Amino acid sequence: MTYENLDSKLVNALLGDGRASLRSLAEDLDVSVTTVSNHLADLEDAGVIDGYTPRVDYGELGYDVTAVIQLKVEGDALPDITDRLREHRQMISVYEVTGDYDVTAVGKFKDTDGMNEQIKTLLTDPDIKESNTSVVLNAVTENEQFDLET
Repeated sequence: MTYENLDSKLVNALLGDGRASLRSLAEDLDVSVTTVSNHLADLEDAGVIDGYTPRVDYGELGYDVTAVIQLKVEGDALPDITDRLREHRQMISVYEVTGDYDVTAVGKFKDTDGMNEQIKTLLTDPDIKESNTSVVLNAVTENEQFDLET
């Protein structure tokens, strides 16, 4: 096999099975274990692959409420707000965005009381000018990754 698109094929194989052994990856990609190991190390060093983690279904663990929180932030406080949001363990995604709001965050909560408490804590911050919260009714797709073009 040529090494053309090997990195993309390696990433796609790991997306399919993040626990695959180097040997099984090598067999699937028709290259040596050493080649897979070297390419994998290069992808990790470049930050393309940033760790290996299980996919957790938070709903199965009792985190049944997902909230999308949009915030308008005062002036230059944006980095401080995003840092503080990142520190909240139940915020699974925090984005700086364009549009009417400056920040969009997604949080997982066990119940609406926990969500409400978190939002009230956020709103006491003087750097947050306005918020809008939407409760997710149904997660059609979540935490999905996509195969790379090869």
